[in-house]
Amino acid sequence: MSALTPSIILVEPQLAENVGMAARAMMNCGLCDMRLVNPREDHTSAKAVAASSNAEEILYNAKVYASTEEAIADLQWVAATTARHRDQTKAVLSAEFAAHEAAQKLQNNIRCGLMFGPERTGLNNRDICLADAIINIPLNPKHCSLNLSQAVLLVGYEFYKTQKDLGKEEFVTNHTTPAEKAKILKFCSYLESLLEDCGNFRVGEKREKMVINLRNIFTRGQLTEQELNTLYGVINHLRGTPRPVKRPEA
Repeated sequence: MSALTPSIILVEPQLAENVGMAARAMMNCGLCDMRLVNPREDHTSAKAVAASSNAEEILYNAKVYASTEEAIADLQWVAATTARHRDQTKAVLSAEFAAHEAAQKLQNNIRCGLMFGPERTGLNNRDICLADAIINIPLNPKHCSLNLSQAVLLVGYEFYKTQKDLGKEEFVTNHTTPAEKAKILKFCSYLESLLEDCGNFRVGEKREKMVINLRNIFTRGQLTEQELNTLYGVINHLRGTPRPVKRPEA
């Protein structure tokens, strides 16, 4: 993670548990600067600490302010989250785009903040007008309300993704290795010979199509050595063979 991260500003949060869960979401995403504007309950209470799930460091280091203006005074760019149209002339950003904006500005040493409103009402227009942009998270229009910590996690995760190379996919084989294509094709040939012996390919003109379909099943499945052994064992069991089936040579 970069040394600089956006500040998370919670305006008038109502429940200590929600502040604790927001701290947990921040820790999940590598965010550390929590700022609270007039919290209704003690953010270091036992309820908040328990809800933070070992992220109490963020709670203990959180700064408390009397007003939103004070909480953002040292910041140079602030985005406010809201699900409602506010009739204000503002750039409306997706969480992903806002995260990229914040990441780029932070690289240029521009201090940024992400602002969230009270659980029941969200940010009011007086808070919204202080922000440079609005973050809108598109959700089911019939129910777009988010818990405070959920909103922090969604926006925070988008920022986290800008800092980490998360990759697209990882193929985990545990204690085995992917099978070589030669071994997979040998297994396919063996299976085809068994099907031939039991009369499965009675209609000659359909044989090629059936073989192609079978081979597609096994070649696209990223079979491992262990899985090939399992398949041979299944065939052995179905055939009722008293001793292991002799595998064709690779």
